[in-house]
Amino acid sequence: MATQTTERRIEVEETIPQLVWRNCQKWQDKPAVCVKHRGIWKRYTWREYYEKVKYFSLGLISLGFQPGDVLCIIGDNEPEWFWAEFAAQAAGGIATGMFVDSIPSEVKYIASHSGAKFAVVNDQEQTDKFLEIKDELPLLKKVIYWDPKGLKSYDHPILMSFDEVLALGREYEKSHPGLFEENVMKGKGEDKAFIYYTSGTTGLPKGAVLTHKALINTARGFLSRFPLTEDDDLVSNFPPAWVGDSFFATIPHLLTGARLNFPEEPETVAEDTREVGPDFVIYGPRQWESIVSSVQVKMADAGPLKRFIYNLFMPVGYKIADLNFKGERPSIFWKALHSVANAVLFRPLKDKLGLSHARFGVTGSSVLSLDSFRFIHAIGLELRQSYASTEAGFISCHSKGEIDFQSVGRPAPGVEVRLTDDGELWVRSDCIFSGYHQDPEKTAAVLTNGWCRTGDAVHINEQGHLIFLDRLEHMGELASGVRYAPQYIEGRLRFSPYIKDAMVVGGRDKEYVCAIINIDFAMVGKWAEHHGIPYTTFVDLSQKKEVADLIQQDLLRVNSYLPEGARVKKFVLLHKEFDPDEAELTRTRKLRREFMEQRYRELIDAMYNGADSVTVQASVTYRDGRKGIVSTLVQVRSL
Repeated sequence: MATQTTERRIEVEETIPQLVWRNCQKWQDKPAVCVKHRGIWKRYTWREYYEKVKYFSLGLISLGFQPGDVLCIIGDNEPEWFWAEFAAQAAGGIATGMFVDSIPSEVKYIASHSGAKFAVVNDQEQTDKFLEIKDELPLLKKVIYWDPKGLKSYDHPILMSFDEVLALGREYEKSHPGLFEENVMKGKGEDKAFIYYTSGTTGLPKGAVLTHKALINTARGFLSRFPLTEDDDLVSNFPPAWVGDSFFATIPHLLTGARLNFPEEPETVAEDTREVGPDFVIYGPRQWESIVSSVQVKMADAGPLKRFIYNLFMPVGYKIADLNFKGERPSIFWKALHSVANAVLFRPLKDKLGLSHARFGVTGSSVLSLDSFRFIHAIGLELRQSYASTEAGFISCHSKGEIDFQSVGRPAPGVEVRLTDDGELWVRSDCIFSGYHQDPEKTAAVLTNGWCRTGDAVHINEQGHLIFLDRLEHMGELASGVRYAPQYIEGRLRFSPYIKDAMVVGGRDKEYVCAIINIDFAMVGKWAEHHGIPYTTFVDLSQKKEVADLIQQDLLRVNSYLPEGARVKKFVLLHKEFDPDEAELTRTRKLRREFMEQRYRELIDAMYNGADSVTVQASVTYRDGRKGIVSTLVQVRSL
């Protein structure tokens, strides 16, 4: 009876749990998700999906979960994460997430700041983090784990298994029939759904509150440019704690019924994606750049025949891609040549990369190097740039036939944009967030009369496309008045297989731009061995003159794309990698610029005061496992 009442009264799905309920009614026995476990793909139907959400929700309620309570989740991409999230939302609660590599202090901050009363964790590692800090979280009632491996001997009263909560939910339903359906029916689009903690590039993470309405409208705007159906396959490869997963995978999966596939382990994503053959692929810029770099490195080590075919047909791909960018049709000759190239090179290559069935690919989060963008198009995948943010939702994207690799596309349907005098983009739509959790002051600084201030420096070209330059606060200006975009330069540098990361520096009191470069130790090490250059450690390899000459060629390549006044004039090869555990990078591997500029102040000053080198202290790990601290001389190189 309760189900019939719900079916009669829910006419438009306003909340995420209502979408789950609708899909169960529509596609009961159709596969909803597929999970690879011990090499075998296991399927869950929409009915099973719905029941997991239902009984976990009722189990939480039986444990004291109330409307408005917060449930925090940490773990790998597995269905239990999302079932727990939707269960909390169905009970009128709010979910929040943490990145799987968060250290206990970071877990404590989010759990405490959000006021989480329940935690759902993946495995023993994540359980241990909560047990370490439980005494500092007085609101926390239960820690619920879904992978019991290694936890058999744990008997702390705060711990419960996922299956135990499901069993509680089944029992609770006997005395509260129809409660879950009533809770789902009561949900409104304006209800708070999730607190997404920002990456913390400028300080402590802020908790951005998004409603069901904002999340669903954002996903609908995305689907207006990337139509999917219930017969399509998606791969869950974004961290669930990041808003991009909801925008581009989970909510589109709920809206369309497309199957969501979960790789077995983070290390098997590439192999599992190839098995799935998704119809739609979305990766962050660093993932796309890693794909391109891996192809180039493997081709450098391939046999003579493979290298010959690659070098022969890649120019054909670039030719067709460039014609498509210009809106021009290839001649019959180029079409015929491309057909041969596709059969011999591009189709097998896309199959190896898990892209054989992909109708289109998407990149977002930060700027993708133009070289990587052209490469993906050259092998025959229509890659589109998208632009979104936690606070403003889905802002813009390329449409079919409107690919402009210098832009992030036209604004999405229903999105209004405007530029301030200093070039900042403001956005107004039904996708923007509600505010920062427990921070009205910062909320007021971002939300103004219905407009969301993005903090991004953007240009709008004559075709109405948005050209993303950088964060407004990160746009550089030299003493000469020349403006430069650090992210643009860094993105193009990362295209090199020998450069893992880079940070560009300058300032109004500086005459030129400098760069701090991270070499890719594996790739440069292989290059050094091939050229007979001996080395012992990362520190030693990074300061070799031959390596500096190698990296200089990439800097000269990037400089050729830049105005004279904005070109990199000096650089150093850092003696270590940028490290998120040392607060140099966020968990999504974005640079924490202010922190790093202070940390590497000596290096930066050396590049501007005419010094040839600077002595730094470095920790090293030798090949036999020994660790130590050494003083090393970092050379300042000029272009």
